Amino acid sequence: MYRLADTGAIVSVLSRLAIEKSLSNKLEDARHAVLLRIVKGLREYRNLYAVQHRLGGRMIYPESLKFLLLYGLALCKSIPLRGGYADAQLDERCAAGYNMMILPVKRLLKLLYPSFIRIDDYLVKGPTSADDWSKVLKRLPLAAESLDPRGLYIYDDGFRFIIWFGRMLSSDIIFNLLGVDLSGLADLSKLNLSELDNDMSRKLMGLLKRLRDSDPAFYQLCHLVRQGEQPREGSLLLANLIEDQIGGTSGYVDWIQQIHRQVQQSA
Repeated sequence: MYRLADTGAIVSVLSRLAIEKSLSNKLEDARHAVLLRIVKGLREYRNLYAVQHRLGGRMIYPESLKFLLLYGLALCKSIPLRGGYADAQLDERCAAGYNMMILPVKRLLKLLYPSFIRIDDYLVKGPTSADDWSKVLKRLPLAAESLDPRGLYIYDDGFRFIIWFGRMLSSDIIFNLLGVDLSGLADLSKLNLSELDNDMSRKLMGLLKRLRDSDPAFYQLCHLVRQGEQPREGSLLLANLIEDQIGGTSGYVDWIQQIHRQVQQSA
């Protein structure tokens, strides 16, 4: 049973149960319920595994559930469940919760843990063969350590593109993509991304089209933000770096340690 477990199906069920619980209970209780269900599943697996193996203090989980803990953390930090009632507007929570309840599994997983890729090297050099697309589209961890001030990144949750410009990104790249000098422009929300008459701009628009074509169910609009541009940078990107400690929430390492302790205590 554990060997054939479907992480996507499990996360989908956990999402629905947690959102339903949040309607009549505290958000903290809904998040804690997610944690307890994960702990119970891993505890049972540990007890089965311990019959034939010496475990010591190791964290034990089946290969099929290797991403369950990460998606569990992402679920607890999602808009319907994050923080307290003042940390997101009520209509925003309701809309996000409704979307998560009706999304198919593949799109739900992408919404919970969006893809995050760096593209400045590709725009400057470009792939030399079809095989290089795997390198271009290589996903990065959703953590602040993935951000390089000299880089250009795309955050894609299936509903929108957040394009993040590092403060030390080459001015030539910025001008080729936007057609303006950002030195005197503090707010990128007033800029619209469109194809310009140069190879770099055409590459970017082609890449965005490729990403949209991979999931045509929704047309992702682009939101541009520059490093240090507050509060937009915080709300659009930094608050969604799931693996970091943000606003008193657990980071990925702390989350793993918390689950590990509870599994051992319950075993």
